[in-house]
Amino acid sequence: MQNRVEEHNDKKSVRDLRVGETGTICCLKDPEMGLKLLEMGCLPGTQVKLNSRAPLGDPITIIVNDYTLSLRLDEAETIMLK
Repeated sequence: MQNRVEEHNDKKSVRDLRVGETGTICCLKDPEMGLKLLEMGCLPGTQVKLNSRAPLGDPITIIVNDYTLSLRLDEAETIMLK
C-alpha cells in the first residue's frame, strides 16, 4: 500500500477532535497502521465523529460509517483530517 507523502503540520488528526466534533479523513500518516485502519473503514473521504474519550483520555471511540470504533491515541494520531 502506498500513501501520499505530504506535510501534515497544517492538518488536524482524529486525536485533536473534541467529543461531538466531526471531520473528513484526507489521508493516513503511517503505512503499517494505515492498512489496519483502512480495513476498519477509515478511508479517505469518510466522515468521522469523536464519540467519547476514556476517563484518562486513552482510548477514544469514533463513529465511522454508522459503527463505533475504539482507537488508541497513537492510532488516532495517524488519521489526518481535511
